[in-house]
Amino acid sequence: MTLHKMQSMMGNHLSGSGMNLTLRQLRYIVSVADHGSIAAAARVCSISQSSVLAAMAQAEHVMAARLFDKRPARGVMPTPAGERFIASARRFLVAEADFSRTIQGQANGMPAVLRIGCFAPFGALFMPDLLRRFMAGSEAEVQLMEGEQPQLLAWLESGTVDAVVTYDVGTMLPADRIELALVPPHALLPAEDPLARQSAVSLAELAARPLVLLDLPQTSSYLTSLFDAAGVRPRVAFRTRNYDTVRAAVASGFGMSILNMRPFGMGSPDSPSLIRRPLTDPVGALRVIVADKYGPEKPAFLRQFVATAKAYFDHIGPQGYALAWESP
Repeated sequence: MTLHKMQSMMGNHLSGSGMNLTLRQLRYIVSVADHGSIAAAARVCSISQSSVLAAMAQAEHVMAARLFDKRPARGVMPTPAGERFIASARRFLVAEADFSRTIQGQANGMPAVLRIGCFAPFGALFMPDLLRRFMAGSEAEVQLMEGEQPQLLAWLESGTVDAVVTYDVGTMLPADRIELALVPPHALLPAEDPLARQSAVSLAELAARPLVLLDLPQTSSYLTSLFDAAGVRPRVAFRTRNYDTVRAAVASGFGMSILNMRPFGMGSPDSPSLIRRPLTDPVGALRVIVADKYGPEKPAFLRQFVATAKAYFDHIGPQGYALAWESP
């Protein structure tokens, strides 16, 4: 799809120029602006850096101006002309997304297919419960795509999903994100472990046990960094990318684990052989967020989804989805 009507949105800079930029190329350029790096944009969009550079070169030819300034060792930043181009490109991409939803036959502001991405463990923990509340009374189809953080960002960048629900770990998350919940890390222990009889445990105490690691990109480095900050490091005895397998491995005696969210809603509860305990260490909490690429131009259904998600977590309350240690 070419941008035949882009000139009216971009202003006089495009006068007389042949418009052969594609929507995909616009997304590449906006991604460069979002992440401040050609390499980062290429990773998020799952393309080569040469494709990003080609899109930038074509856009600069159309604009007859440089769109980005290079900063040694600090990536790139938009020039004034680049900022105007990117602002208009964002509006165009939002309009294209709204048009796509319209021709899908949406009713009452709801797309025919609601496409939401989520951090993989959330799929079994709470997302179906949340989505059912949101879709009550609607006949639209729900497409839930569960993935790791890099996948979620790529799906969001490509328009494969309308929004993602995830933790705020790692880099390159969209600036437009809304906090839903604050979830500190806690310990998962076998019921027969002596530490399970304590009301809370320290990372130093846990480091004496083998670690069952939720080995997802960015998640694993976050979890092990908690021990690094405490000056200890346990031996990893079991690695898995599945939240339920972490629970099964701890129950089977492979060791302890560190997690953030506890099962709640319609998610399957822990077995009696598992005990969760808060940490006494002053560690930071993760934020559960919903993020999208629409900025202030969110369609009505997405504003409604955010409101429903916030109300959902407020109703459950921190005591339902998190564990926190309050010192005496």
